[in-house]
Amino acid sequence: MNEKQIHEAYAIAKERYAALGIDTEQVIHQLESFHLSLHCWQADDVSGFEPSGESLSGGIQSTGNYPGKARNIEELRQDILTAMKLIPGNHRLNLHEIYGEFNGKFVDRDQCSVDLFKGWMQWAREHNIKLDFNSTSFSHPKSGSLTLSNPNDEIRAFWVEHTARCRAIANAIGEYQQDPCMMNLWIHDGSKDLTVDRLLYRTLLKDSLDKIFTTHYAWEKTSLESKVFGIGLEAMTCGSNDFYTAYAAKNNMMITLDTGHFHPTESVADKVSSLLLFVPELMLHVSRPIRWDSDHVTIMDDSTLELFQEIVRAKAMDRVHYGLDYFDGSINRIGAYVIGARAAQRCMTRALLEPISTIHNYEISDRGFQKLAFLEEEKSLPWAAVYDEFCARQNKPIGLEFIPEIEKYEQQVTALR
Repeated sequence: MNEKQIHEAYAIAKERYAALGIDTEQVIHQLESFHLSLHCWQADDVSGFEPSGESLSGGIQSTGNYPGKARNIEELRQDILTAMKLIPGNHRLNLHEIYGEFNGKFVDRDQCSVDLFKGWMQWAREHNIKLDFNSTSFSHPKSGSLTLSNPNDEIRAFWVEHTARCRAIANAIGEYQQDPCMMNLWIHDGSKDLTVDRLLYRTLLKDSLDKIFTTHYAWEKTSLESKVFGIGLEAMTCGSNDFYTAYAAKNNMMITLDTGHFHPTESVADKVSSLLLFVPELMLHVSRPIRWDSDHVTIMDDSTLELFQEIVRAKAMDRVHYGLDYFDGSINRIGAYVIGARAAQRCMTRALLEPISTIHNYEISDRGFQKLAFLEEEKSLPWAAVYDEFCARQNKPIGLEFIPEIEKYEQQVTALR
């Protein structure tokens, strides 16, 4: 479709939605303020840049060996900027601690500092990108199967120090960019087989968290991320959803909901309204689980759409932060970024275009068939024309126009690595 056809299609969509009381111009304005936090680890399969070169471990696995993954910070940044050029809107970047500028020097995790990320901070400012952060407990000789919940005092203290330092780094990033830095805390701790004393490990984890959070920071917001299990840690996960929900609610902290970290039939969308009654904010890690884990590229599937609809219906747009978290090494990694980010945006577009007030009124007045009729009708409304108009106004590719751009970048850049 040419630009004229895009605008004509939007004009029709605008009129149809107006008949339902929906202002599509306001929706486009909301999409402009909808910031995703892109995950740096999609570009290099969660390898990071520590000179020790530890292989992935601790419940982490990236599959596939598609050629052209980023091998250093310069290539990683180039790939991320290329992906961002193909995604409408202005977005954040989420860093793991292992992506610091080590410059060939070994800095153990309990000695990490903001100096490793000053280059990232300057680069992000130059490109109008805000940064988020993650502590990294996996892929290290002291990881094993237990870190913050390890009965070994020395190992546990090592990871407490690492995580506390990561909070300080996140705060320095937040102050530098004058916007709070989200510091996500996920650990793989658990057991491969039957666990007798679960209370012991969770008591140790609680004690570690209490130590980590003794300092209050003005520019850092920590979020706690649970998981059902990890590879080689199938029997028990210390940081379960129950554990972190209770800890966050008690301490007024943020929770991360990773859509790949729950049972296959469990609704992550259903958790939103429950958690927002007891915690101040939520962080999303939007991914797509198939069978066992979350590393598949986000698409506009039912579960993702329902999650975004629930956020909009709960009027919680300003209490939720949106990140992506997948690492598919089997396809073009730039394409994975673009497909996943645009899928999340499409889900938000549909959620914002829902005639919520009308549907709510039907529900509250017990007019069930009318409510269901509206929910069915909105599925076929021309929401895609609104998203295309958003892309056009942002001077970003419309529809599948990003495919030749990515293919060109692959031929000229990633295929030569």
